[in-house]
Amino acid sequence: MALYHFNVGQVSRGKGQSVVACAAYRSGEKLHDSYYGESPDYERKGGVIRSEILLPDHAPRRLADRETLWNEVEKIERHPKAQLAYSFDIALQNELSQEENYALAREFVLENFVARGMIADLSFHDPDRGENGIQNPHFHVLCPIRPLNADGSWGNKQRREWVLDENGERVPDGRGDFKFNAVPTTDWGSAETLLEWRKNWSDLVNKKFDEKKISERIDHRSYEARGIELIPTIHEGPTVRSMEKKGIRTDKGSWNRLIRRLNSLLGAVRDEIAELAGGIREVVRLLREEREAERASSRERRTLYSVLSSYYDERNANAYSTKAKVSNLKHQAQAISFLQENGLSSMEDLNKKVASMYAEASEACARVKACEAEGAKIKRALVLTDRYEQNKPVHDRLCRIKGKKAADVFREEHRGELSLFYAARRELAETWPDGIPEKKILHARAEALEDERHSLFATYKRLKEEAGTAYSLKMAIEADYRRAIGEHDREKNNERRNL
Repeated sequence: MALYHFNVGQVSRGKGQSVVACAAYRSGEKLHDSYYGESPDYERKGGVIRSEILLPDHAPRRLADRETLWNEVEKIERHPKAQLAYSFDIALQNELSQEENYALAREFVLENFVARGMIADLSFHDPDRGENGIQNPHFHVLCPIRPLNADGSWGNKQRREWVLDENGERVPDGRGDFKFNAVPTTDWGSAETLLEWRKNWSDLVNKKFDEKKISERIDHRSYEARGIELIPTIHEGPTVRSMEKKGIRTDKGSWNRLIRRLNSLLGAVRDEIAELAGGIREVVRLLREEREAERASSRERRTLYSVLSSYYDERNANAYSTKAKVSNLKHQAQAISFLQENGLSSMEDLNKKVASMYAEASEACARVKACEAEGAKIKRALVLTDRYEQNKPVHDRLCRIKGKKAADVFREEHRGELSLFYAARRELAETWPDGIPEKKILHARAEALEDERHSLFATYKRLKEEAGTAYSLKMAIEADYRRAIGEHDREKNNERRNL
């Protein structure tokens, strides 16, 4: 059955993401990330059929190299929480061949992204069949958010639009500047453009179905907009599917299983409204039995995944907008990804991981301070060496004077220079008892230390931010764990009283 899935998100440093790592994962390659000093390697990742970079006419040819492109994107974005790239995940059709699917994806990307001046990193995936035995061909597209100027240089994401009063004058902001609105320089991130892209993809696929005389059709509109009385499933993503495949029950997986059962019942009783209520009651009963079975498990069997799912269930229940719910789902995905990547399944594991992350950040901080201390020592040595060399001729002249009286007169006249010379010589001898290195060696070491300090500080900052994120996650899960265990105990007590 033809499938429509068109998801777009953003790769952002604020979410702890590296666009180089994302590009390496989607293309199944090993790329060096100059910004983080890492080399993410996904050469053994299965299911990547092919990948390529599509450039607009005004883009420099060097950007056709994936490592060059995404390292430039990392370099040009200076903000620690910068949004780096748009990330598209679009389903292909099992009714079409692999070559037809790829040609269709390429045509869509060229007409909708590249024609707008966007650089598109296109990767085609055809992973192994899932638990339902259905192929899931799809393609990923990464596009830098920052546009290119006509001369091939990187442009601005936003421009300032000044706020004007009734006289057309700029309005002061009270801080020495004027009020302004940040206006995007492109329409790539607008809701209207996204809707246009979604429609264009369904139109392109349906046109191909027409050419091949295939009766299937896809539609970019929601079930509600089409008047279809079905509940849409939610996108699970590779992390959730991997967890489900390993037997780890997830909130999204349970919710989609429930939706599929409910939709099946709705299809069977659409013409018999009276039976619909009984079908819904059956689904509710099945869900209640599933939840009761989970609650019957001992505390030791409660995994962090289930606790985390409960926590975000409550947040979504109290969310007042779709935006907040989407944000919760993103946070949930990040948290589950963190737990899975680090192999954490208990609060004890999480506490140990957070402690080790803070210890690692502390070690990095100590390395920064050690580097700074050595740099200060080198800089002080250079100052003292200059002072020593500048005043040494005066000392040499004193040594050549014969007669105490003449020497005393000279010493008094040059007291200041001689004092600086003796102080510099004494401190240098104490600091460098084996002899002072040459100045060019000291300068080279000072420059190397400064570069090393910048690198170490970037590492320390990243580790500190990661540890802070992990700590926030730990506190949230701990709070929910206590709440969940409290509810579990109250239910048990109520059951005993009812016996």
